[in-house]
Amino acid sequence: MDTFHREEKQPLSTETRWKEKAETVIIGGGCVGVSLAYHLAKAGMKDVVLLEKSELTAGSTWHAAGLTTYFHPGINLKKIHYDSIKLYERLEEETGQAVGFHQPGSIRIATTPVRVDEFKYQMTRTGWHATEQYIIGPEKIQEMFPLLNMNKVLAGLYNPGDGHIDPYSLTMALAAGARKYGALLKYPAPVTSLKARSDGTWEVETPQGPVTANRIVNAAGFWAREIGKMVGLEHPLIPVQHQYVVTSTIPEVKALKRELPVLRDLEGSYYLRQERDGLLFGPYESQEKMKVQDSWVSSGVPSGFGKELFESDLDRIMEHVEAAMETVPVLRKADIINIVNGPITYSPDILPMVGPHQGVRNYWVAIGFGYGIIHAGGVGKYLSDWILHGEPPFDLIELDPNRYGKWTTTQYTEAKARESYGFNNIVGYPKEERFAGRPTQRVSGLYETLESKCSMGFHAGWEQPHWFYRPGQDTQYRPSFRRTNWFEPVGSEYKQVIQKVGVIDLTPFGKFTIKGQDSIRLLDRLFANVIPKVGFTNISHMLTPKGRVYAELTVSHRSSGQFLLITGSGSELHDLRWIEEEAIRGRYDVDIQNITDELGVLGVAGPYARQVLQKLTSADLSDGVFKFLQTKSLKISNIPVTAIRISYTGELGWELYHRREDSAALYKAIMNAGEEEGIGNFGTYAMNALRLEKAFRAWGSEMNCDTNPLEAGLDYFVKLNKVVGNTTSGCYSYGVQKSLAFAYVPLELSQVGQQVQVELLGENYPAVVTQEPLVLTEPTRNRLQKKGGKDKI
Repeated sequence: MDTFHREEKQPLSTETRWKEKAETVIIGGGCVGVSLAYHLAKAGMKDVVLLEKSELTAGSTWHAAGLTTYFHPGINLKKIHYDSIKLYERLEEETGQAVGFHQPGSIRIATTPVRVDEFKYQMTRTGWHATEQYIIGPEKIQEMFPLLNMNKVLAGLYNPGDGHIDPYSLTMALAAGARKYGALLKYPAPVTSLKARSDGTWEVETPQGPVTANRIVNAAGFWAREIGKMVGLEHPLIPVQHQYVVTSTIPEVKALKRELPVLRDLEGSYYLRQERDGLLFGPYESQEKMKVQDSWVSSGVPSGFGKELFESDLDRIMEHVEAAMETVPVLRKADIINIVNGPITYSPDILPMVGPHQGVRNYWVAIGFGYGIIHAGGVGKYLSDWILHGEPPFDLIELDPNRYGKWTTTQYTEAKARESYGFNNIVGYPKEERFAGRPTQRVSGLYETLESKCSMGFHAGWEQPHWFYRPGQDTQYRPSFRRTNWFEPVGSEYKQVIQKVGVIDLTPFGKFTIKGQDSIRLLDRLFANVIPKVGFTNISHMLTPKGRVYAELTVSHRSSGQFLLITGSGSELHDLRWIEEEAIRGRYDVDIQNITDELGVLGVAGPYARQVLQKLTSADLSDGVFKFLQTKSLKISNIPVTAIRISYTGELGWELYHRREDSAALYKAIMNAGEEEGIGNFGTYAMNALRLEKAFRAWGSEMNCDTNPLEAGLDYFVKLNKVVGNTTSGCYSYGVQKSLAFAYVPLELSQVGQQVQVELLGENYPAVVTQEPLVLTEPTRNRLQKKGGKDKI
């Protein structure tokens, strides 16, 4: 079926059955919702009900260009793409429904040297996956795509299994499969209200009657915001107008012996593929020219909108049309027979939101799909596995709906959606920053003090210093695949902490309090480590039922049964949801509060940290009285703080938790007190270098839901009688002046002294497996010194 002949009305649902009770109710009959219904039913779930307000594929599915690719710049999302394509390859045979799947491969073309670097960078990540991907030269590109003007082409990134599928036929095949395995697909059946019941189930109202559901899944596409509002949530989604153009028959295309691979011209910012004997071409305009459907954001989606399109606007995409005609000259004489301009829903960072939502029980989402066709199959499988097994099958924190929070305003969402759409094909650098919509309301009490002195990074809405400028240094944001302008400043900050004393703003940490008569029982259930005694802190891991690392937190026992839990900025609501679920499931009598926005945090680290802080407090900070991993309430310069003797740098240090409004005064007092000791600032880049040398694992890099804690080398933090049962990070080590990385390797290659090779931008570099850590932590150095002098350190 052609991409542009899908307007015919499908028959109304022939189902006459109705179910008053369902295990899962899926709201939305696009390819994502139907895929989830198919996967749940096939996996054996009884009583799966899908409700569609008009007809299947209405919304963004029916007019999609249908591209399928194994490629994704992230590592884990490639698994979603892989599962989608493998499903689409067998779906026709399984269901008897044609899906119109073409797999001519795809080529991303590089016309600049930095693009070639990006391709080499992506090739170093391809070893994590079973999918084929190659860098090919101009000759091979010309052979595969003979209609290409090769003047500027330097290289191509080639994925053999890529292609395109007819979205309408795909959805109908998934629907046939879902029905075959027992799912009920009802349409038209718009959801008119959602009521949460005290036992965690939902009352779903429709004109056909009510359904009681154990869980609901919002897969409502551009209607997802309306469904979210029914449960009291404002999902950060913006509808964007995306256009593509279809040509009539082109003789040169018709004469080809085999189908052209899908072409992605990254500098021209468009995709182009064969459509029968013509071409289909879709651009991504700049953020200035693109069109957001503002009226839908302010007034909601028009009630009758389903299989309609917006008016086309060729002028808006003319510069991309011209770029495409230069690259594929046969386009110049082709007639346009169709311009499709339809709504696509974007989240702020272009990635969908997939999984259970914090704050609302048994409410799941599969929304915000800018690329719904390639994600549908894999996301259906991923969510189905999670729903059935109680934990995600692999880590996909980048799709966590809880990565957004109350700080995500409509203005922020729109600014980011514009930026993401306009940046669709820009070079993807490591440590990339994007600046639209910043700052949000989440600024620490130090933001105004530090803003002009450093390069800020964005962490879950917060601004946090990455590195600090020195006089006369280049202060611009200059991302690169090689060493860039922050290399020297970060080296200075590293020395600052190792030799003197540094201060870091750690306010973005997620912070929770837990108290109540069952607090110790709950934490004992949640964490693999023992619960710290009153006045002490430890590092603990929340494990999934299969023993994977769901989260890493520090747990401080402040007073009997009262705890302060700290997690990384990107994990705040991800971790809170898990804790709240466990508390409800086990009926624990506890009070859980998220105090992330109320507390500021300053880290003070380095050999003179005690000396500086002691000037500002009457509390005894000496080693014998304030031990490593102890926590105490005290006053620093008359400002109340919860002080924890811990530092992610591995050096002598404290984290000082205080009211956010006291941050500027506390910082000023510490900087003044430390003048004599040569105190200075440091940022997260220097902290990363310090933690890698100490062999500290990071959640999200060295450990996540893909690894168990023993694989990640965390056995020290896990009491084995409690357990249910590739480089990941790299940087330059300023201490040993060599590059350093964590890696998972087969056991036979893990011996100290083993020679290996590490691939960087297409080159192999010799490396050696080393005894960890390269630099001992300050408490360990102290302990060894007391035992037997400096020769052991």
